[in-house]
Amino acid sequence: MSDAGIGVLGLVVLFGLIMIRIPVAIGLILVGVGGYALVDGWHVATIVAGEVPYELAAGYSLSVVPLFVLMGAVAARSNMAQELFDSAHALFSGRRGGLAMATVGACAAFGSICGSSLATAATMTRVSVPEMLRHAYANTLATGSVVAGGTLGILIPPSVILVIYAVIAEESVAALFAAALIPGLLLAAFQVLVVSAWCRIDRNVAPQSDRLPWSERLRALGRAWKLLLLFGLSVGGIYLGLFSPTEAAAVGAGGAILIALATRAIDREGLVSAFVETVTTTAMLFFIILGATLFGRFIVLTQLPAALTGWVEGLALSPMLVIVVMVAFYFLLGCFLESISMLLITVPVFLPLAVAIGYDPVWFGVLVVIVVEVGLMTPPVGMNLFVVRAQMPDIPLSALYVGVMPFLLANIALIAVLLALPDVALWLPALLY
Repeated sequence: MSDAGIGVLGLVVLFGLIMIRIPVAIGLILVGVGGYALVDGWHVATIVAGEVPYELAAGYSLSVVPLFVLMGAVAARSNMAQELFDSAHALFSGRRGGLAMATVGACAAFGSICGSSLATAATMTRVSVPEMLRHAYANTLATGSVVAGGTLGILIPPSVILVIYAVIAEESVAALFAAALIPGLLLAAFQVLVVSAWCRIDRNVAPQSDRLPWSERLRALGRAWKLLLLFGLSVGGIYLGLFSPTEAAAVGAGGAILIALATRAIDREGLVSAFVETVTTTAMLFFIILGATLFGRFIVLTQLPAALTGWVEGLALSPMLVIVVMVAFYFLLGCFLESISMLLITVPVFLPLAVAIGYDPVWFGVLVVIVVEVGLMTPPVGMNLFVVRAQMPDIPLSALYVGVMPFLLANIALIAVLLALPDVALWLPALLY
Protein backbone atom coordinates (compact mmCIF):
# COMPACT_ATOMS: atom_id res chain seq x y z
CA MET A 1 0.00 0.00 0.00
CA SER A 2 1.25 3.51 -0.81
CA ASP A 3 1.92 6.09 1.89
CA ALA A 4 -1.14 8.10 0.77
CA GLY A 5 -3.23 4.93 0.97
CA ILE A 6 -2.04 4.41 4.54
CA GLY A 7 -3.12 7.99 5.26
CA VAL A 8 -6.62 7.30 3.92
CA LEU A 9 -6.76 4.07 5.94
CA GLY A 10 -5.76 6.05 9.04
CA LEU A 11 -8.66 8.46 8.51
CA VAL A 12 -11.11 5.56 8.12
CA VAL A 13 -9.81 3.86 11.27
CA LEU A 14 -10.02 7.13 13.21
CA PHE A 15 -13.64 7.68 12.20
CA GLY A 16 -14.39 4.09 13.18
CA LEU A 17 -12.82 4.51 16.62
CA ILE A 18 -14.81 7.68 17.26
CA MET A 19 -18.05 6.02 16.13
CA ILE A 20 -17.58 3.23 18.70
CA ARG A 21 -17.10 5.89 21.39
CA ILE A 22 -13.34 5.70 21.82
CA PRO A 23 -12.28 9.10 23.27
CA VAL A 24 -11.10 11.45 20.53
CA ALA A 25 -7.67 12.00 22.11
CA ILE A 26 -7.05 8.25 22.44
CA GLY A 27 -8.13 7.65 18.84
CA LEU A 28 -5.85 10.39 17.52
CA ILE A 29 -2.86 9.03 19.46
CA LEU A 30 -3.45 5.41 18.42
CA VAL A 31 -3.86 6.27 14.73
CA GLY A 32 -1.05 8.83 14.76
CA VAL A 33 1.57 6.57 16.38
CA GLY A 34 0.36 3.37 14.70
CA GLY A 35 0.22 5.00 11.26
CA TYR A 36 3.66 6.55 11.72
CA ALA A 37 5.00 3.10 12.56
CA LEU A 38 3.48 1.62 9.39
CA VAL A 39 5.12 4.28 7.23
CA ASP A 40 8.46 4.81 8.97
CA GLY A 41 8.90 1.97 11.46
CA TRP A 42 8.28 1.61 15.19
CA HIS A 43 11.66 3.02 16.19
CA VAL A 44 10.97 6.39 14.56
CA ALA A 45 7.34 6.33 15.75
CA THR A 46 8.38 5.93 19.39
CA ILE A 47 10.89 8.78 19.05
CA VAL A 48 8.18 11.07 17.65
CA ALA A 49 5.75 9.97 20.38
CA GLY A 50 8.34 10.98 22.97
CA GLU A 51 9.25 14.31 21.35
CA VAL A 52 5.77 15.72 20.79
CA PRO A 53 4.65 15.93 24.47
CA TYR A 54 7.88 17.73 25.37
CA GLU A 55 7.52 20.18 22.49
CA LEU A 56 3.93 20.95 23.47
CA ALA A 57 4.78 21.38 27.14
CA ALA A 58 7.65 23.71 26.27
CA GLY A 59 5.59 25.70 23.77
CA TYR A 60 4.73 29.26 24.74
CA SER A 61 1.65 29.62 22.54
CA LEU A 62 -0.48 27.08 24.43
CA SER A 63 -0.16 28.95 27.73
CA VAL A 64 -2.93 31.23 26.49
CA VAL A 65 -5.50 28.41 26.79
CA PRO A 66 -5.76 28.00 30.60
CA LEU A 67 -5.73 31.77 31.11
CA PHE A 68 -8.66 32.43 28.79
CA VAL A 69 -10.50 29.42 30.25
CA LEU A 70 -9.97 30.87 33.73
CA MET A 71 -11.28 34.28 32.67
CA GLY A 72 -14.45 32.67 31.31
CA ALA A 73 -14.90 30.45 34.38
CA VAL A 74 -14.66 33.42 36.75
CA ALA A 75 -17.00 35.50 34.59
CA ALA A 76 -19.58 32.71 34.54
CA ARG A 77 -19.63 32.61 38.35
CA SER A 78 -19.68 36.35 39.05
CA ASN A 79 -23.12 37.38 37.72
CA MET A 80 -21.72 38.98 34.54
CA ALA A 81 -24.06 36.96 32.31
CA GLN A 82 -27.15 38.30 34.12
CA GLU A 83 -25.86 41.86 33.84
CA LEU A 84 -25.20 41.41 30.14
CA PHE A 85 -28.67 39.97 29.56
CA ASP A 86 -30.33 42.85 31.43
CA SER A 87 -28.34 45.40 29.39
CA ALA A 88 -29.20 43.70 26.09
CA HIS A 89 -32.85 43.42 27.11
CA ALA A 90 -32.96 47.17 27.71
CA LEU A 91 -31.35 47.80 24.32
CA PHE A 92 -33.93 45.68 22.44
CA SER A 93 -36.94 46.80 24.48
CA GLY A 94 -40.07 47.65 22.53
CA ARG A 95 -39.51 44.95 19.92
CA ARG A 96 -41.43 41.74 19.42
CA GLY A 97 -39.03 38.98 20.40
CA GLY A 98 -36.84 41.47 22.28
CA LEU A 99 -35.84 38.91 24.93
CA ALA A 100 -34.64 36.47 22.23
CA MET A 101 -32.69 39.29 20.56
CA ALA A 102 -31.25 40.18 23.96
CA THR A 103 -30.22 36.55 24.42
CA VAL A 104 -28.26 36.61 21.16
CA GLY A 105 -26.65 39.92 22.11
CA ALA A 106 -25.75 38.71 25.60
CA CYS A 107 -24.30 35.48 24.15
CA ALA A 108 -22.12 37.53 21.79
CA ALA A 109 -20.95 39.78 24.63
CA PHE A 110 -20.35 36.90 27.04
CA GLY A 111 -18.48 35.01 24.32
CA SER A 112 -16.03 37.91 24.15
CA ILE A 113 -14.80 37.07 27.65
CA CYS A 114 -15.51 33.35 27.73
CA GLY A 115 -14.19 31.73 24.53
CA SER A 116 -16.27 28.58 24.88
CA SER A 117 -19.53 27.76 23.11
CA LEU A 118 -20.67 25.20 25.68
CA ALA A 119 -19.95 27.52 28.61
CA THR A 120 -21.80 30.37 26.89
CA ALA A 121 -24.83 28.20 26.12
CA ALA A 122 -24.89 26.71 29.63
CA THR A 123 -24.63 30.08 31.36
CA MET A 124 -27.16 31.90 29.17
CA THR A 125 -29.67 29.03 29.44
CA ARG A 126 -29.90 29.58 33.19
CA VAL A 127 -30.21 33.33 32.72
CA SER A 128 -32.47 33.83 29.70
CA VAL A 129 -34.65 30.78 29.02
CA PRO A 130 -36.68 30.95 32.28
CA GLU A 131 -37.24 34.67 31.67
CA MET A 132 -38.48 34.05 28.11
CA LEU A 133 -40.78 31.24 29.20
CA ARG A 134 -42.18 33.48 31.94
CA HIS A 135 -43.07 36.04 29.26
CA ALA A 136 -44.90 33.38 27.19
CA TYR A 137 -42.26 32.86 24.50
CA ALA A 138 -42.59 29.67 22.48
CA ASN A 139 -40.27 26.86 23.55
CA THR A 140 -38.79 26.77 20.07
CA LEU A 141 -37.68 30.40 19.99
CA ALA A 142 -36.56 30.46 23.63
CA THR A 143 -34.26 27.47 23.26
CA GLY A 144 -33.23 28.09 19.64
CA SER A 145 -31.89 31.56 20.43
CA VAL A 146 -29.67 30.15 23.20
CA VAL A 147 -28.44 27.17 21.19
CA ALA A 148 -27.54 29.41 18.24
CA GLY A 149 -26.29 32.35 20.30
CA GLY A 150 -24.06 30.04 22.30
CA THR A 151 -22.06 29.21 19.17
CA LEU A 152 -20.84 32.83 19.10
CA GLY A 153 -18.57 31.91 22.01
CA ILE A 154 -16.15 30.07 19.70
CA LEU A 155 -16.06 32.75 17.00
CA ILE A 156 -15.95 36.09 18.77
CA PRO A 157 -12.47 36.43 20.30
CA PRO A 158 -11.01 35.31 22.59
CA SER A 159 -11.81 31.85 21.29
CA VAL A 160 -10.22 28.65 22.57
CA ILE A 161 -10.93 26.82 19.31
CA LEU A 162 -9.18 29.57 17.32
CA VAL A 163 -6.14 29.09 19.56
CA ILE A 164 -6.21 25.35 18.82
CA TYR A 165 -6.46 26.08 15.09
CA ALA A 166 -3.53 28.50 15.40
CA VAL A 167 -1.40 25.76 16.97
CA ILE A 168 -2.32 23.19 14.31
CA ALA A 169 -1.94 25.60 11.38
CA GLU A 170 1.08 27.41 12.88
CA GLU A 171 -0.65 30.77 12.43
CA SER A 172 -0.75 33.90 14.59
CA VAL A 173 -3.33 33.84 17.38
CA ALA A 174 -3.57 37.63 17.25
CA ALA A 175 -4.24 37.63 13.49
CA LEU A 176 -6.94 34.97 13.89
CA PHE A 177 -8.60 36.93 16.70
CA ALA A 178 -8.63 40.03 14.51
CA ALA A 179 -9.98 38.08 11.52
CA ALA A 180 -12.84 36.58 13.55
CA LEU A 181 -14.12 39.80 15.13
CA ILE A 182 -16.11 41.26 12.21
CA PRO A 183 -17.56 37.87 11.10
CA GLY A 184 -18.54 37.20 14.72
CA LEU A 185 -20.41 40.51 14.97
CA LEU A 186 -22.02 39.87 11.57
CA LEU A 187 -23.21 36.44 12.71
CA ALA A 188 -24.76 37.96 15.83
CA ALA A 189 -26.53 40.55 13.65
CA PHE A 190 -27.78 37.82 11.29
CA GLN A 191 -29.17 35.85 14.25
CA VAL A 192 -31.02 38.95 15.48
CA LEU A 193 -32.48 39.31 11.98
CA VAL A 194 -33.60 35.67 12.11
CA VAL A 195 -35.44 36.37 15.39
CA SER A 196 -37.06 39.48 13.88
CA ALA A 197 -38.18 37.65 10.72
CA TRP A 198 -39.49 34.68 12.72
CA CYS A 199 -41.57 36.98 14.93
CA ARG A 200 -43.00 38.73 11.86
CA ILE A 201 -43.95 35.43 10.20
CA ASP A 202 -45.44 33.93 13.38
CA ARG A 203 -46.53 36.57 15.89
CA ASN A 204 -47.47 33.89 18.42
CA VAL A 205 -43.87 32.83 19.17
CA ALA A 206 -43.10 36.01 21.14
CA PRO A 207 -44.96 38.97 22.64
CA GLN A 208 -44.25 42.66 22.15
CA SER A 209 -42.01 43.95 24.95
CA ASP A 210 -42.43 47.27 26.72
CA ARG A 211 -40.36 50.11 25.28
CA LEU A 212 -37.91 51.78 27.68
CA PRO A 213 -36.82 55.41 27.27
CA TRP A 214 -33.31 55.87 25.92
CA SER A 215 -32.11 57.28 29.23
CA GLU A 216 -32.93 53.96 30.94
CA ARG A 217 -31.39 51.99 28.08
CA LEU A 218 -28.13 53.87 28.40
CA ARG A 219 -28.08 53.38 32.18
CA ALA A 220 -28.67 49.65 31.67
CA LEU A 221 -25.86 49.45 29.13
CA GLY A 222 -23.58 51.18 31.62
CA ARG A 223 -24.09 48.30 34.03
CA ALA A 224 -22.14 46.10 31.58
CA TRP A 225 -18.93 47.96 32.47
CA LYS A 226 -17.25 44.77 33.70
CA LEU A 227 -17.43 43.21 30.24
CA LEU A 228 -16.25 46.37 28.52
CA LEU A 229 -13.29 46.63 30.88
CA LEU A 230 -12.27 42.99 30.48
CA PHE A 231 -12.65 43.09 26.70
CA GLY A 232 -10.64 46.30 26.52
CA LEU A 233 -7.89 44.87 28.72
CA SER A 234 -7.54 41.53 26.96
CA VAL A 235 -8.70 41.57 23.33
CA GLY A 236 -8.35 45.34 22.98
CA GLY A 237 -4.79 45.10 24.27
CA ILE A 238 -3.99 42.52 21.58
CA TYR A 239 -5.46 44.65 18.78
CA LEU A 240 -3.58 47.75 19.95
CA GLY A 241 -0.31 45.85 20.14
CA LEU A 242 0.04 46.42 23.89
CA PHE A 243 0.10 42.71 24.78
CA SER A 244 0.86 39.41 23.18
CA PRO A 245 -2.12 37.00 23.30
CA THR A 246 -0.66 35.20 26.32
CA GLU A 247 -0.02 38.46 28.18
CA ALA A 248 -3.53 39.65 27.31
CA ALA A 249 -5.01 36.39 28.62
CA ALA A 250 -3.10 36.82 31.89
CA VAL A 251 -4.30 40.41 32.21
CA GLY A 252 -7.88 39.34 31.43
CA ALA A 253 -7.88 36.45 33.90
CA GLY A 254 -6.32 38.59 36.63
CA GLY A 255 -8.74 41.41 35.87
CA ALA A 256 -11.76 39.08 36.04
CA ILE A 257 -10.67 37.80 39.45
CA LEU A 258 -10.01 41.31 40.82
CA ILE A 259 -13.33 42.67 39.51
CA ALA A 260 -15.29 39.70 40.87
CA LEU A 261 -13.65 40.01 44.30
CA ALA A 262 -13.92 43.81 44.43
CA THR A 263 -17.65 43.73 43.60
CA ARG A 264 -18.21 40.74 45.92
CA ALA A 265 -19.72 38.82 43.03
CA ILE A 266 -17.74 35.67 43.85
CA ASP A 267 -16.76 33.98 47.08
CA ARG A 268 -13.85 31.72 47.93
CA GLU A 269 -15.81 28.59 47.06
CA GLY A 270 -16.73 30.01 43.65
CA LEU A 271 -13.13 31.02 42.96
CA VAL A 272 -11.85 27.56 43.88
CA SER A 273 -14.52 26.03 41.63
CA ALA A 274 -13.33 28.26 38.76
CA PHE A 275 -9.73 27.10 39.22
CA VAL A 276 -10.78 23.43 39.32
CA GLU A 277 -12.80 23.86 36.12
CA THR A 278 -9.82 25.55 34.48
CA VAL A 279 -7.47 22.70 35.38
CA THR A 280 -9.80 19.94 34.17
CA THR A 281 -10.76 21.74 30.95
CA THR A 282 -7.14 22.60 30.14
CA ALA A 283 -5.97 19.04 30.79
CA MET A 284 -8.66 17.71 28.46
CA LEU A 285 -7.78 20.20 25.71
CA PHE A 286 -4.04 19.60 25.99
CA PHE A 287 -4.51 15.84 25.79
CA ILE A 288 -6.60 16.29 22.63
CA ILE A 289 -4.00 18.67 21.14
CA LEU A 290 -1.28 16.09 21.87
CA GLY A 291 -3.23 13.47 19.92
CA ALA A 292 -3.95 15.94 17.11
CA THR A 293 -0.26 16.82 16.77
CA LEU A 294 0.74 13.16 16.48
CA PHE A 295 -2.07 12.56 13.98
CA GLY A 296 -1.08 15.65 11.98
CA ARG A 297 2.55 14.48 11.72
CA PHE A 298 1.36 11.09 10.48
CA ILE A 299 -0.82 12.76 7.81
CA VAL A 300 2.07 14.96 6.66
CA LEU A 301 4.36 11.93 6.52
CA THR A 302 1.95 10.07 4.24
CA GLN A 303 1.87 13.00 1.77
CA LEU A 304 -1.93 12.66 1.75
CA PRO A 305 -2.52 16.46 1.54
CA ALA A 306 -0.19 16.69 -1.48
CA ALA A 307 -1.91 13.73 -3.14
CA LEU A 308 -5.32 15.26 -2.47
CA THR A 309 -4.17 18.60 -3.89
CA GLY A 310 -2.88 16.93 -7.03
CA TRP A 311 -6.12 14.98 -7.46
CA VAL A 312 -8.26 18.12 -7.08
CA GLU A 313 -6.07 20.05 -9.51
CA GLY A 314 -6.50 17.21 -11.99
CA LEU A 315 -10.28 17.64 -11.81
CA ALA A 316 -9.88 21.27 -12.94
CA LEU A 317 -12.47 22.49 -10.41
CA SER A 318 -12.66 26.17 -9.59
CA PRO A 319 -11.25 27.16 -6.16
CA MET A 320 -14.71 28.37 -5.12
CA LEU A 321 -16.29 25.01 -5.93
CA VAL A 322 -13.59 23.19 -3.95
CA ILE A 323 -14.33 25.32 -0.88
CA VAL A 324 -18.08 24.80 -1.31
CA VAL A 325 -17.51 21.02 -1.35
CA MET A 326 -15.42 21.33 1.83
CA VAL A 327 -18.19 23.31 3.53
CA ALA A 328 -20.76 20.65 2.55
CA PHE A 329 -18.43 17.97 3.94
CA TYR A 330 -18.17 19.87 7.24
CA PHE A 331 -21.95 20.16 7.41
CA LEU A 332 -22.20 16.38 7.01
CA LEU A 333 -19.50 15.71 9.61
CA GLY A 334 -21.26 18.03 12.05
CA CYS A 335 -24.13 15.55 12.25
CA PHE A 336 -21.80 12.93 13.74
CA LEU A 337 -18.76 14.61 15.32
CA GLU A 338 -18.34 17.39 17.89
CA SER A 339 -16.50 20.60 17.02
CA ILE A 340 -12.96 19.95 18.26
CA SER A 341 -12.92 16.48 16.70
CA MET A 342 -13.89 17.91 13.31
CA LEU A 343 -11.24 20.60 13.56
CA LEU A 344 -8.43 18.27 14.58
CA ILE A 345 -9.22 15.57 12.02
CA THR A 346 -9.81 17.75 8.98
CA VAL A 347 -7.43 20.71 9.24
CA PRO A 348 -4.23 18.69 8.60
CA VAL A 349 -5.86 17.40 5.38
CA PHE A 350 -7.89 20.37 4.14
CA LEU A 351 -5.67 23.34 5.06
CA PRO A 352 -2.82 22.46 2.64
CA LEU A 353 -5.41 22.02 -0.11
CA ALA A 354 -7.04 25.39 0.65
CA VAL A 355 -3.66 27.14 0.62
CA ALA A 356 -2.66 25.37 -2.62
CA ILE A 357 -5.73 26.71 -4.43
CA GLY A 358 -5.04 30.25 -3.26
CA TYR A 359 -6.92 30.81 0.00
CA ASP A 360 -5.38 32.54 3.02
CA PRO A 361 -4.91 30.19 6.02
CA VAL A 362 -6.23 32.85 8.43
CA TRP A 363 -9.38 33.27 6.32
CA PHE A 364 -9.74 29.50 6.13
CA GLY A 365 -9.50 29.24 9.92
CA VAL A 366 -12.42 31.65 10.36
CA LEU A 367 -14.45 29.74 7.75
CA VAL A 368 -13.76 26.42 9.47
CA VAL A 369 -14.90 27.77 12.84
CA ILE A 370 -18.14 29.06 11.29
CA VAL A 371 -18.97 25.72 9.67
CA VAL A 372 -17.93 23.87 12.83
CA GLU A 373 -20.48 26.04 14.70
CA VAL A 374 -23.21 24.43 12.61
CA GLY A 375 -22.26 21.05 14.07
CA LEU A 376 -22.91 22.42 17.56
CA MET A 377 -26.53 23.09 16.57
CA THR A 378 -27.50 20.15 14.37
CA PRO A 379 -28.84 16.78 15.53
CA PRO A 380 -28.08 14.13 16.48
CA VAL A 381 -24.88 15.16 18.35
CA GLY A 382 -25.16 18.97 18.52
CA MET A 383 -23.54 19.63 21.89
CA ASN A 384 -25.30 22.95 22.52
CA LEU A 385 -28.64 21.19 22.09
CA PHE A 386 -27.83 18.79 24.90
CA VAL A 387 -26.36 21.52 27.14
CA VAL A 388 -29.67 23.40 26.95
CA ARG A 389 -31.74 20.22 27.25
CA ALA A 390 -29.82 19.13 30.38
CA GLN A 391 -30.87 22.33 32.16
CA MET A 392 -34.40 22.47 30.73
CA PRO A 393 -35.51 18.81 30.87
CA ASP A 394 -39.21 19.71 30.67
CA ILE A 395 -38.79 21.09 27.14
CA PRO A 396 -39.04 18.32 24.48
CA LEU A 397 -35.90 17.69 22.48
CA SER A 398 -37.99 18.03 19.32
CA ALA A 399 -38.71 21.66 20.27
CA LEU A 400 -34.97 22.34 20.43
CA TYR A 401 -34.46 20.76 17.00
CA VAL A 402 -37.25 22.85 15.47
CA GLY A 403 -36.11 25.99 17.27
CA VAL A 404 -32.55 25.92 16.00
CA MET A 405 -33.30 25.28 12.33
CA PRO A 406 -34.11 28.91 11.34
CA PHE A 407 -30.82 30.04 12.87
CA LEU A 408 -28.86 27.85 10.46
CA LEU A 409 -29.76 30.44 7.83
CA ALA A 410 -27.58 32.95 9.69
CA ASN A 411 -24.51 30.72 9.39
CA ILE A 412 -25.23 30.00 5.73
CA ALA A 413 -25.57 33.74 5.05
CA LEU A 414 -22.25 34.46 6.76
CA ILE A 415 -20.50 31.69 4.80
CA ALA A 416 -21.84 33.22 1.58
CA VAL A 417 -20.55 36.65 2.63
CA LEU A 418 -17.10 35.24 3.42
CA LEU A 419 -16.91 33.42 0.10
CA ALA A 420 -17.99 36.50 -1.85
CA LEU A 421 -16.02 39.03 0.22
CA PRO A 422 -12.93 37.46 1.84
CA ASP A 423 -11.83 40.89 3.09
CA VAL A 424 -14.61 40.75 5.67
CA ALA A 425 -12.22 38.50 7.60
CA LEU A 426 -8.87 39.70 6.23
CA TRP A 427 -9.28 43.50 6.40
CA LEU A 428 -8.78 43.93 10.15
CA PRO A 429 -5.69 41.69 10.54
CA ALA A 430 -4.14 43.37 7.47
CA LEU A 431 -4.80 46.76 9.05
CA LEU A 432 -3.44 45.83 12.47
CA TYR A 433 -0.55 43.52 11.58
